[in-house]
Amino acid sequence: MTATASAERPDASFLRGLPKAELHLHIEGSLEPELMFALAERNGIALPYSSVDELRRAYDFSNLQSFLDIYYAGASVLRTEQDFHDMAWAYFQRAHADNVIHAELFFDPQTHTARGVAFETVIAGLDSALQRARSEFGMGAELIMCFLRHLSEAEAFETLEQAEPHLGKFIGVGLDSSEVGHPPEKFRQVFARAGQLGLHRVAHAGEEGPPAYIWSALDELHAERIDHGVQAPKDATLMQRLVAERIPLTVCPLSNQKLCVFPDLRQHSLPQLLDAGVVATLNSDDPAYFGGYMNQNFVETFDALGLGREQAITLARNSFEASFADAAHRRRYFDRLQEYVAQSGAQ
Repeated sequence: MTATASAERPDASFLRGLPKAELHLHIEGSLEPELMFALAERNGIALPYSSVDELRRAYDFSNLQSFLDIYYAGASVLRTEQDFHDMAWAYFQRAHADNVIHAELFFDPQTHTARGVAFETVIAGLDSALQRARSEFGMGAELIMCFLRHLSEAEAFETLEQAEPHLGKFIGVGLDSSEVGHPPEKFRQVFARAGQLGLHRVAHAGEEGPPAYIWSALDELHAERIDHGVQAPKDATLMQRLVAERIPLTVCPLSNQKLCVFPDLRQHSLPQLLDAGVVATLNSDDPAYFGGYMNQNFVETFDALGLGREQAITLARNSFEASFADAAHRRRYFDRLQEYVAQSGAQ
């Protein structure tokens, strides 16, 4: 049966109630305009927008770079440990409401250290929010530090050195920012060093860039997970490898639509990935900018692509399999999913 076959279609309440993990979330990309303005006022920063509505109207992106320009401007309001805590805590509240029970958050320290904000300030604020999510929500919560690929590998090494005293507060490294023209192999040595430090390795590849970038992320960076990867169906041999090695892809449909990777959500490659048996997952990427947290991604994607109930269960299961949670936590996550599916079937 194909992903788009006329299988039992899940209703929105089933999708919203699914226990799920989010593995592709840029915490700076969860900064809602209302909080952005509040932090700007708290820190005495003038934004180049007169109101929340004017800022939201600026969210008309034609490609990744047009989004990044506003993304980095928005991050300028983050100055103090409390700012980073407040931003992350706001995300965790939304994620908990969407039945996200495990979240692995990307953060971009270079975006902040370039403005004179200490690495310690960034990670202390984020870590305190993680601890709160674990305590108050019982949520699995982890951090993954990303290098900005439009900068040099030397600068990435400087960031990794700043991070070493805080190794217990994050579990891996990633690679994000402008993809085209910045292939993964540019960061081969710093990823090798991260591996020596015992850190997990993931990388954005195959969003706007070609399938060759996915190969490079796997072979040169030894990435354990590919973030996006939606261009993979263009390379049949690559697809075979992804399936055979069970290499997860963290797919972000509403982001892909907003950035015109797939201008029409109905054209998205997710059904091809699922049909082939790729360990695809569903995620929100930068939800404050792309108009949807986890549940909205599920509901709108399933509506556009006509996916079935079994595909929803598969995506949730894949999210737990693809996570960096330990075996005991994964087992608990799988059990919660199984219980939910059984209860939903009995209703």
